Amino acid sequence: MAKPVLTISSKNYGAWALRGWLMCKLAGLDFNEKVIPSDDPAMKAEMLLLSSSLLVPSLQHGGIKVWDTLAIGEYLHEIYPKAGLLPADARARAHCRAICGEMHSGFSALRSSLPMNIKAHLRGFKVWSRAQADIDRIVAIWRECLAGYGGPYLFGKAPCMADAMYAPVVTRFMSYDVAVDKVCAAYCKRIMELPAMQEWVAAAKEEPDEIDELDAEF
Repeated sequence: MAKPVLTISSKNYGAWALRGWLMCKLAGLDFNEKVIPSDDPAMKAEMLLLSSSLLVPSLQHGGIKVWDTLAIGEYLHEIYPKAGLLPADARARAHCRAICGEMHSGFSALRSSLPMNIKAHLRGFKVWSRAQADIDRIVAIWRECLAGYGGPYLFGKAPCMADAMYAPVVTRFMSYDVAVDKVCAAYCKRIMELPAMQEWVAAAKEEPDEIDELDAEF
């Protein structure tokens, strides 16, 4: 069988691409990357939040093609259940799915006013009140999970689908100088120290292409 192919967008700007890519890494999937160019309409739709139905990232695995980040995560859990993308305990698994779904469908103010831009570092960035409400909710989710499941990741000792879903938020907090409490700051540090995250960030910093719209200050 041919090696699986994950189609992604920019590593500097692609929040959904990062989520799908990180899930594949956490699942232990051996895959090739296909990066769509910066002028591709699908990429700009993802980057600029212009589409409600995104086809990037997408995973080609054998004769199966699956897109949408949550669908990719669920599919990976089906084929690699021992990888731990979802918790073994039914209650924790339901909780994990709920906060993944909340990230998938919510936090629009955060996404629009603090777009992912790994190469940026904007000290003293002024966060709008609506985006701050999203930040407050995310921090509350992190605190609840870290306290309830013992850390160091959201659902225990190993990173899972939820950590992949919130990983782009971690990069946003760093890029826009968002202050969080010590517990959440330690969690952010842990996520950024994951070998897969370090690999992604290194590649993002090497990207030559820029999308001017995303370098504007919102």
